[in-house]
Amino acid sequence: MEPVFAIAEKDVLKRLYFDNPWWKKGAGIDNRFSKLPKRDYFPEFMGLVADSSINRAVVLMGPRRVGKTVMVYHAIQELMQSDVSGNHILYLSLETPLYTGMALERLLNVFNAEFDHQKETKLYIFFDEVQYLKDWEIHLKSLVDSYPDYKFVVTGSAAAALKLKSNESGAGRFSNFVLPPLTFAEYLRFIDRESELIEKVNDPSNCYESDKIDALNEEFLNYLNFGGYPEAVFSETIRENPQQFIRGDIIDKVLLRDLPSLYGISDIQELNRLFTTLAYNTGREISLDTLSKNSNVAKNTIGRYLEYLEAAFLIKRIERIDQNAKRFKRAMSFKVYLTNPSMRAALFGPIDADSPDMGPLAETAIFSQWQHNDRATLYYAQWKNGEVDIVYLDTITQMPSWAVEVKWSDRPFIHADELENCVELAEKNTALKEHFRVTSRTVSATKEYKNIKFEFMPCSLYTYVVGKNFFLCKGGWDAYSSRISHAAVELKESKIIK
Repeated sequence: MEPVFAIAEKDVLKRLYFDNPWWKKGAGIDNRFSKLPKRDYFPEFMGLVADSSINRAVVLMGPRRVGKTVMVYHAIQELMQSDVSGNHILYLSLETPLYTGMALERLLNVFNAEFDHQKETKLYIFFDEVQYLKDWEIHLKSLVDSYPDYKFVVTGSAAAALKLKSNESGAGRFSNFVLPPLTFAEYLRFIDRESELIEKVNDPSNCYESDKIDALNEEFLNYLNFGGYPEAVFSETIRENPQQFIRGDIIDKVLLRDLPSLYGISDIQELNRLFTTLAYNTGREISLDTLSKNSNVAKNTIGRYLEYLEAAFLIKRIERIDQNAKRFKRAMSFKVYLTNPSMRAALFGPIDADSPDMGPLAETAIFSQWQHNDRATLYYAQWKNGEVDIVYLDTITQMPSWAVEVKWSDRPFIHADELENCVELAEKNTALKEHFRVTSRTVSATKEYKNIKFEFMPCSLYTYVVGKNFFLCKGGWDAYSSRISHAAVELKESKIIK
């Protein structure tokens, strides 16, 4: 038998030079990354990278293909523009076969030896796809403790493992940063149509209007079909066949590889069937009993699968309240939303504006904007005679302070009797009489019905507003929620109609 040799350090170093072109004087990140627009999350992320006041690694988590690696490259570019020498920055992807099984410290030592870096040197170390290293969190914590002057940043797509293990082993040493899919506002900016389709209203509510609602709705449809993924936005090939890109490279890898390997799931098809069912029913109420009967899977197993899918940022569960805003002690029914509506189009084909699935997908898109902050106390209300899609409970009083009924139709504005369920909820919760939003397809106006003031806003515009204002109102979640709920589109022709 021929002897097995360890990979020589010269080969490791050769690969490191390939991964770090900025080590050569005058070089920078690849042009294909430098030309891409930055995510709205970038300033906050860059703040963590540049912060040397605390000795913590930054753990950048999120689903596949939302731009984590690109954001790392943008951070490297920003560091170099801030006069950080290129050879003080190390980037490597642990998905690279050459690095398989190598300890993080060995790779770091190769880098330090090449440039004679000392323990006290200010360095920036980026480990991409860190979940491919066994016990990565133990190695990373050791590095953070051993090299307090180095700034460590790691990324990972298998978000379930990252979130779980960073909480278990990295207490006090890791700062978690979640990067979700694109907001609708980011999508419009990426395709350079934001200023064309959206106009800001100069009032304290941070609200917006559009006099090109048909064009905005067209882009909203594109956003639902493929727009949650930056790569799809810029690739005509992917846009023409989003099913292959999203399903093959994002959904299947998580369902068929990441989650089974992380949690020891033996029946992969069982998990796949469950996710397919949830994706098809995004925005609709489901129950553990129904899922169990339809899939012949035990309820406790389904419960675990739901936790895994949620930890991997594929779905989000929303709890139910009744018309008196009371929560249920044993919540057997709930709504499940895809975190990115584009996943449904990838599984079942793209939709058009008149598709019967537009309502649930529009609702999914709105929830995907709200889910950019995990402190949101959002529920749906359902009782014997009615349902309201979104209800916000005040964090102090735990009483409804505003609500949204999601429609992809202008009918409720014309036929106000279709709002009876909203009236019933508002009559039992006084605050809602002044703060009730109804989304529409094209209508922007305010209408009073049975002493309830309903603010109508196009669904596409409301989706934009929610995502946009999140980044403008970092001062506090309740302040942000209040601004969103009070914001009204005051087009010149709008008026109160009784």
